[in-house]
This record gives sequence, C-alpha cells and structure tokens, in this order.
Amino acid sequence: MTGRESDVCVIVEGAYPYVTGGVASWLQELITSLPELTFSVVAIKADEEPQKWNVEPPPNVIEVVEVPLSFAPRRPAALPPSLADRIGRLLLRFLQEGQPEILRTLVAELAALDRKPHPGDVMSSAQMFSILTEHYREAFPSASFHHFFWATRILLGGLLAVLLAPLPRARTYHTLSTGFAGLLAARARHETGRPAFLTEHGIYLLERQIEIMMAEWMGEQIDNGLALEREQHDLRDLWAAAFESYARGCYDVCHPIIALYGANSEVQARMGARRKSLRVIPNGIRPERFEGVVSRRDEQRPLIALIGRVVPIKDIKTFIRAAGLVHAAFPDARFAVLGPRDEDVDYALDCTALVDELGLGDVIAFPGRVNVVDWMPKIDILVLTSLSEAQPLVILEAGACGIPSVAPDVGSCRELIEGNKPGEPHGGIITALVDPEATAAALLRLLRHPDLRASMGEVMRARVHADYDWSGIVEQYRRIYSGKEEPRQMAVVGSPPVPRATLRDVANAIRGPSKG
Repeated sequence: MTGRESDVCVIVEGAYPYVTGGVASWLQELITSLPELTFSVVAIKADEEPQKWNVEPPPNVIEVVEVPLSFAPRRPAALPPSLADRIGRLLLRFLQEGQPEILRTLVAELAALDRKPHPGDVMSSAQMFSILTEHYREAFPSASFHHFFWATRILLGGLLAVLLAPLPRARTYHTLSTGFAGLLAARARHETGRPAFLTEHGIYLLERQIEIMMAEWMGEQIDNGLALEREQHDLRDLWAAAFESYARGCYDVCHPIIALYGANSEVQARMGARRKSLRVIPNGIRPERFEGVVSRRDEQRPLIALIGRVVPIKDIKTFIRAAGLVHAAFPDARFAVLGPRDEDVDYALDCTALVDELGLGDVIAFPGRVNVVDWMPKIDILVLTSLSEAQPLVILEAGACGIPSVAPDVGSCRELIEGNKPGEPHGGIITALVDPEATAAALLRLLRHPDLRASMGEVMRARVHADYDWSGIVEQYRRIYSGKEEPRQMAVVGSPPVPRATLRDVANAIRGPSKG
C-alpha cells in the first residue's frame, strides 16, 4: 500500500480490473472522467492465485489493493483461545442475525488488536471448529457436515478476510455492491468515520438468491417429501441468511444508496435500506462516440444481434430458439452473438450444440468479444434475452445509432425502451421472460415493417441524448465525491415485492429442464 490518502476508495467485487464490460467498464469510465480526483481501488477476488488484469487503471488511480476471500491451507499461528472463541462467536452471530451492532463490535475488536491475525489463524483454530460443530448439531443435523463445513468456511472466511484486509486511506468510500464489497465499506465507515455510499447496478442479494436456488447440492441433503413448509433447515438457509446479513450491514452505514432506476430503489428498501437514503442515478453513455457511425446495413439480409457474454444469466438459448423460429419465417435474416465465450465453457458448448441441433450453423455467428462501434453500423435490431439485467448499456449504445431493441421485461429494459412517462413513444418491443415465441414474434414484426423499425430507432436516439448523456451522470458523482451535493431523492414508484416463486422460476430457467 502507498499510504497516500485518495479522494475516493472504490470497492468492487469480482470485476475491476480483472474483467472488461459491465461494472468494470463503467468504473473505468467514471474514474477517467474525473481526472481531478485521485482514486484507490480495492479489488476483491476469489482466492490468492494471481489474476490477470484486463483493465489498465488510469493515472489518477494511485493504488489497487487486491483482497482474496479464500486462502491456501497454512499452518495457523497460535491465537489466545479466548480471542479465537470471541471472534468466532461474533462472526457466527453476525452471519445468523445480521444485526449491525454485532458488525460494529466485531470491527472495533479487530481494529483494537495490536497484531491482527491472518484469517486462517481464526478459521483453522480449535475454537472455531468447536463453534461450527456446535452450530451444525443445533441447526443443520440432517445436512452433510462436509458441505456445511466448507460453506461456513467460505462465508465466514470471506467475512473475516475483508475485515482484516489492508484498508486504503480515503476521504470517502464507494462500494459497487453489497456482499463482501459492502462489508468492507461498512468496516471503513465504522473504523474511520469517513462517509460510505453504495451504487448497486443490480441487486446483489437477489442475484445470490437465484444462485442459491440453482445450487441443487445445497438442498439435496434433506428429504422434505411433499411438505410445503420445511421443518428442518438445509444449506440454502445458511447461504441465504449470510448474504441477507451482509446486505443489512452495508445498507446500515451507506448514504446515499444509489440504484440505476426507481424499481430497484424499491427493492433496496424491501431488503432493508433506509428510504431517506435512496437515490437514483441512471447509467449513461457518450452519444458522441457514435456520431460518426455510417450505416452499413444490408436491407436484403438484416442482422439481428445479441451483445452479451455467453453465460446462463444472458439466456443465450432463448435467443437461439427465437432465431430458429425467425429463420423459418424470414430466411434472409442473419444472427450474431457478440460476446466472450470463455466465461462458462460448458454453457457455451451447450449453446453450440443447440445451434447444431436446430440446423442453424450457417445462420448464427459467434464472433466472440468485439468492438461494438465496429458492429453497430451493421446491426438492424438489438436483442436481449437476459434473465436478469440492471440497466443494460447496450440498449443505449444501440439507441444512439438509431437501432431499436427487443428485450425482456427485466431491470430497466421497459423504462429504457418505453420511457418513464405514460404515452411516450416506444423505441422497441418488450417481451416476456424466457419466451422464444414472443421474442421471435417481436423480431418478425420489426423485420416485416422497416418503417416501424426506423421510427423506433429514432425514438431511441432522441431518448439517449435527452436522458442518458454520460456528462450529466458524471457531474452527479463529482458532487457526491466532493461532499457538495447529493443527487436529489427520487420518488420511487411502488412495485409488488419480488416473490420467491419468481426467483425460483428464473433459477429453473437458468438450470434448464430437469433430467429426472
């Protein structure tokens, strides 16, 4: 660590500087747009293994501190038994109860230590093993102890890792999610007294809940028969309680708590955020980046593109199935999936197999990672089939080029395409989730009506310039970082709670048909 104090310490989990796109690209753009400020970055990663940086931090980033959540086996240093027991019980209590005062006590006790232990010293202590064994017998006696042990080691070890990691000195701390990044922001607030605030591009807790439902091994340990209410806990309860506790600890200290659109502010409130702290700052793009784009579209063979990673959450399989239906009715249409295929190799292979099964090998291209500026002139319609989105920038980028979008009703897709005021013209078509037939019908409507396609594209172009220009968004963050002004509090339109059944439906869609 440099020891220098930065203006802003940004805390990010599993993204910058290791990956490109999404939150990492947004953060790079934000830092670059504020050259008068200095930044430090805490990059949280899975383990101690070296991880390649795919983003080069700009000059105003004075340091990047990498924090691994798990660690290789090591011979632990001896800890006073009373200290190991005290820390272990506080860790478990916070995981179970999520009370902010427990986290404050834990932070204070660790900060007061003259010699901070390594996370492995605590997690490998006899006292910690005794605490976990006792909790297992009381709460999860029917679960696999092997699975329980490693789950708690991941959850509590990660918690301890962020509470003991080097903390850069900064005037303000900005976390880009709850979870482990949010816990580090909470620690910074408790330990330094400096301001901490949160920007959630998606709702981290909901994303973890979906993953927990997908993880079949978590629930395989208990036979509940046909009972709707489970009398015994399984490991899903353990993981869910942990991430709920971690989110609560973050929401407790952050102000403002920023979402990209109003509906997600409402979700944050249901998850425990104080309403008086809720703010909305949308994502934006630089429309001028696309001003020189000259159309190279082929009117005889229109191109339909999905821009996104080939991973389950993007539901590429629905796009492939929709492409098959469109091709049968409109054989001249071409399709492309523009995004990396190496993040989930098994899923990418499944997608390739589906293309072959449907006989679409000559119809759908997978060019991999591309420069979108090079491709936008060729695209006639942008498609998303994602199971979860926050505010997808690709809709705005396509809109800046006069390209309409077809997208499911997730995240802010409806707001981007239909506007946020009643009666606004539409810049594309919203479809149902996991619905190849609806996606295909929307695409065929636009393919068969070029004038409609063009008019919707111009609606999107005007909306991007009016509401999503990056320069105005940067100014809002500049004022927050300087302490001069917060973004105005937005009126949040109420929306019904996200029912657990909906999350389960999404999880099932990602997982695919049961093989049983």
